Amino acid sequence: MDPRELMTVAETIAREAGALVREGRPDQVHVAKTKSSAVDVVTAMDIASEDLIRRRLAELRPGDGVLGEEHGLEAGTTGVTWVVDPIDGTVNYLYGIPAYGVSIAAVTGEPDPAGWTVQAGCVHSVADGRTWVAGRGEGAWSGERRLSVNPDRGLDGALVGTGFGYTEQRRRRQATVVAALLPRVRDIRRIGSAAIDLCQLAGGQLDAHYERGLNPWDLAAGALMVVEAGGVVTGLRGGPPGVAMTVAGPARLVGELAAVLEALDADADD
Repeated sequence: MDPRELMTVAETIAREAGALVREGRPDQVHVAKTKSSAVDVVTAMDIASEDLIRRRLAELRPGDGVLGEEHGLEAGTTGVTWVVDPIDGTVNYLYGIPAYGVSIAAVTGEPDPAGWTVQAGCVHSVADGRTWVAGRGEGAWSGERRLSVNPDRGLDGALVGTGFGYTEQRRRRQATVVAALLPRVRDIRRIGSAAIDLCQLAGGQLDAHYERGLNPWDLAAGALMVVEAGGVVTGLRGGPPGVAMTVAGPARLVGELAAVLEALDADADD
């Protein structure tokens, strides 16, 4: 398979879904349903965006599988599965904060970070139109600019992105971790979209990112951006990135940050 072809498909559909989300946003957005807690929200546009993405993938890539945040896994027959977040940063979308995007990635192998190979991906920032694309062995790009992670500045010079979970127990633990980490870094940012965080890391607007609770659709495209920009994406204690923990950035800084997070038991909820 040609990662460049998959990049084109990912970008085409991400932009189409982004146009739907942008042009269809009402003045007042309402919560359609909740998931893990009352603050883990889904809007009607999350569902409409994923419906569009699935429909267009069926047209452009018949036989491929799709794993989406809202509708789950539909297995395919080609060996390619598209991992889709129809709106990454739904709470930002809900409040009109311009940091939410559409994330689409093509993976081979099991559609799980522990076993997949990400072949191509696109993240499209809906509000401002920024678009990042990457292909395996093809680099990571924002327009004509090839992306590169920042050189390692050491943990004390690092601007670090993170995010928080949706349950009270996890948030209490994450607050403890942030309180311990904050004095040891340049600063911490919580933007509200892991996909956009990872793209900004790939482009040098962050030095590192860590987060507990990322699902496959949260990180598939963004993780490829980081890797193709010269960084690494991993979990803690030798594990893969994923729900337990994701740490991303230049290799040496990731090692330093991961060691601190392990000492803080940042991959635990109690």
